[in-house]
Amino acid sequence: MSIEDKLARARARLDRVEPDRAAALQREGALVVDIRPHANRLVEGEIPEALVVERIVLEWRLDPHGDHRLPELTAETPVVIVCNEGYASSLAAADAQELGLHRATDLVGGFRAWKSAGLPVVAGGSPAIP
Repeated sequence: MSIEDKLARARARLDRVEPDRAAALQREGALVVDIRPHANRLVEGEIPEALVVERIVLEWRLDPHGDHRLPELTAETPVVIVCNEGYASSLAAADAQELGLHRATDLVGGFRAWKSAGLPVVAGGSPAIP
C-alpha cells in the first residue's frame, strides 16, 4: 500500500471539516489539537486556544482510556487535529478514531487554510504538552 492509499483510506473514515466549521466546533467545546512542529508554529502562528501536542506523543494524549491522556478528554470529546496542510492530520485523526475517539477529525487544508480563511491567529511558539 502506498502512502496515497493509506491517506485515502484514512480520509474515507473521517468527516473532515473546513476552517469555519472547525472554528465553530472549537466554540462549541471541541478540542483543536495542533501537531505542527515548533518551527512552523513560531513562524506562522497558532490557532488561539488550540492544544499543542507533539506528533511523537499524540496517541498517548488522545487515548481516551489511557493514563497519559489529556485531562479534558473523553471518548465523546470532539477533536479536530491540525497540521500544516491537512495531510499528517488526516492520518493522525484516523489513528485517534482507532483509539476510541469516534468524533476525531481533521482540518481540511490545515493551519494554512485556517489562516487563509481569515480566522484568528496568535503569535506562535507555545510549548507542546509533554
